Amino acid sequence: MSWDTFQDRLPRTYSPSDIEFVRRAHERAEKAHDDQKRKSGEPYITHPEEVAGILADLRLDAATVAAALLHDVAEDTVIAVSVLEEEFGPEVGLLVNGVTKFKVVQDKAVMETLPLGRRDVGTESLRKLFLAMGKDVRVVFIKLADRLHNMRTLQFMPNESQRRIARETLDIYAPLADRLGIYRIKWELEDLAFKFLDPDTYEDISRALAQHQDEREAFIQRMSDMLRDELSKSGIQATIKSRPKHIYSIYRKMVRKGVKLVEQIYDRQGVRLIVPEVGD
Repeated sequence: MSWDTFQDRLPRTYSPSDIEFVRRAHERAEKAHDDQKRKSGEPYITHPEEVAGILADLRLDAATVAAALLHDVAEDTVIAVSVLEEEFGPEVGLLVNGVTKFKVVQDKAVMETLPLGRRDVGTESLRKLFLAMGKDVRVVFIKLADRLHNMRTLQFMPNESQRRIARETLDIYAPLADRLGIYRIKWELEDLAFKFLDPDTYEDISRALAQHQDEREAFIQRMSDMLRDELSKSGIQATIKSRPKHIYSIYRKMVRKGVKLVEQIYDRQGVRLIVPEVGD
């Protein structure tokens, strides 16, 4: 990805100095990973670009996006964190160093092992992981974005690694995203992990949802229009958002209810109303 293409993903709120700071980080990462390839055969720089892009989409600050671009430089090249700190300042150095420490603690975390569909992370494990953030929670944002892109490209890993990484994602990363309130990342991590841990069930649910997608979307549109009209009559300004329930969420609900067919789960779509005041 060229700098011009990557730059288009940066938040519009960034100042010219922010953009220049991120540009320097992009250039440094590109040079550092110049001769490296991913398992897919793509240039390695595509990974930090996507990690940083995910965080830019979430509108995180320039230091976080720059650190995301540089997050593998210290670990996978001869360039030390101290060098990055000299070039980009202590804030970026702290974040890059924190990402490396996070991985060490994550590898040592002791997890409760529960059946798929009832899996959760032990309190002690989460405590250790949060302590690994050190002084800055943005370390975990970078690690979540890192894991999300790795999950999006997990098909290039060996089968055994796919299952191990998917289970780790379901056990550690999705609950962390949930605790931090980053639900769009949580839902995608869960679905991707589920896809590799139980591909047959994943495909069954996905196929069943696709069969009636147009019908569900039309219903949600009617519902949203009706709500918008009624709110307008009451003088309430609201943002109305709709979304399909994600596949892993439906699977867990099927397990809880003891049903075998997706059609037996009725709340497969959600509508969210966001209003200015609680009283609204």
